[in-house]
Amino acid sequence: MAVFLPGVLSMVVFYLLILVMGIWASRKSKIEEKKCSGKKSEITMIGGRNLNIWVSIFTTTATWVGGAFILGSAEIVYMPNKGLVWATVPFGYSISLTIGGLFFIKPMRGKNYVTIMDPFQEKYGDTLTGILLIPSLLADIFWVASILAGLGGTMSVILGIPSYYTVVISAAVAILYTLMGGMYSVAYTDIIQLSFMFLSLWLSVPFMLTSPASADITFTAVNKLYQEPWLGKVDLQDILSGVCYQAFYQRILAVATDKQAHITCYISTVFCAFLAIPSLIVDWNQTSFGLPTPYEQDKAGMILPLSLQHLCPPYVSITGTGAIAAAVMSSIDSAMLSFASLSARNIYKKILRKKASEKEITYVMKVCILLIGCTGMGLAMTTSSVYVFWILSGDIIYTLMFPQVFCLFFLPDRTNGYGAAMGFGVGLLLRCLMGETTLGIPPVIWLPGSRLVDGAYEQRFPFRSLIVLVSFAMILLVSHLGSFLFHRGFLPERWDVFKLRQTGAVTLRDVALKEPNEETNMDTSLPSLPDNEIEDVNTSLCSRPPSQAEIL
Repeated sequence: MAVFLPGVLSMVVFYLLILVMGIWASRKSKIEEKKCSGKKSEITMIGGRNLNIWVSIFTTTATWVGGAFILGSAEIVYMPNKGLVWATVPFGYSISLTIGGLFFIKPMRGKNYVTIMDPFQEKYGDTLTGILLIPSLLADIFWVASILAGLGGTMSVILGIPSYYTVVISAAVAILYTLMGGMYSVAYTDIIQLSFMFLSLWLSVPFMLTSPASADITFTAVNKLYQEPWLGKVDLQDILSGVCYQAFYQRILAVATDKQAHITCYISTVFCAFLAIPSLIVDWNQTSFGLPTPYEQDKAGMILPLSLQHLCPPYVSITGTGAIAAAVMSSIDSAMLSFASLSARNIYKKILRKKASEKEITYVMKVCILLIGCTGMGLAMTTSSVYVFWILSGDIIYTLMFPQVFCLFFLPDRTNGYGAAMGFGVGLLLRCLMGETTLGIPPVIWLPGSRLVDGAYEQRFPFRSLIVLVSFAMILLVSHLGSFLFHRGFLPERWDVFKLRQTGAVTLRDVALKEPNEETNMDTSLPSLPDNEIEDVNTSLCSRPPSQAEIL
């Protein structure tokens, strides 16, 4: 196929525009560093908690509506053995923003956390948190891979250039401006990317619907023509996995107030669902592409760019390609920043080098951005399917992390490190034994409803939700058992690696010291003292053993 020169030139212009915006945002980030009294690393990670609400809405929407979102939705709707009934991820992820706004903003913002793993480190310590970090890091890597895989397929179809060229160039541009400005570069480039995405995708919709090769959507929506119609099911995985991504919390922590965070989530929910529609109406019958069909040529992952090329005029095809490139850039930078934030703060700073300076943490973030960018590029060149990596990302987060996040935020008094470790271990074991059809891994455990599909056994039972429920049960039961055995003295204190007895003693002292003040209403205010003296007083109060009267 000959190179489509006008399309290539339009992509060059678009990438230059994004790069210029990223450079401008990086300068804004440096200005904010001088004005803000916060830590430099936190300005890079969450914008100094000073992001404009409209910028926050745009960047939250753009993070969700990425390359995998629009390309993966079109791919799964097109596939004859799937259809619209399978395209639940866009709506599930949209709903997850509302769920996050309703239930998860307050516990995260209440203690000024920076990453989703901060509360884990606070409660469970460094070792267990380091293990629990692995699913989040893998999910970000798979996310980047799915996005770049979609972009490579798009450019090779419409522009006629090898996919690995566009994968490398796109990743390089995203890495460059993310390195320069952190959260500010990511957020402000998202404004251009989302605007371009909105205009270009909706511009292509009338042409695809009115093409002679297109079937009547009012008929195919409720009747089986090429695949099953919509049956109205949205999986829990799609709804609940979204609230466990660090990329989500970076947005709600970057604004100044809780109210702004709530508004960001609710408006972004509507925008995400609206932007999913163009991808969901794409299907395939027969166009100038010829036969065999894209599905028969193993090009189902490229169905959206193929539809843009063969069902729309050239100028619409070019703008549509720009929209896909915009979607890719808007998500890949978020995933890279998420990976870098978790690695630099929760691994390097809090585990490997506790005395690291802010400048050192910033350098580590840059190394991590390069690392995930290169890893994602490598994985993207191994498959043409966008949906595989996209599903794997959500699968890992839902089955392994959602039970942990829920118990930590909403059942903290019933959860401890022993339960969290057991819940994670059992969940990981069960997930491996259930198999994975998309990777060709057969299941070891057969659940009711399993059947042979296209030569491979497929679990029809909702096994992911079953794993989540089992993990919940293990976290709560083992936490209670561990607390009982150590507090009652059935196990020696030297075996208590999570220090449950010491935690209980601190809580008792705090309550005992506060009770007399509440009963007598005595004025216990201290005279004005320097901070270091007040700290010494507090330390001495907390460290002295309680008297018998206080315990009673």
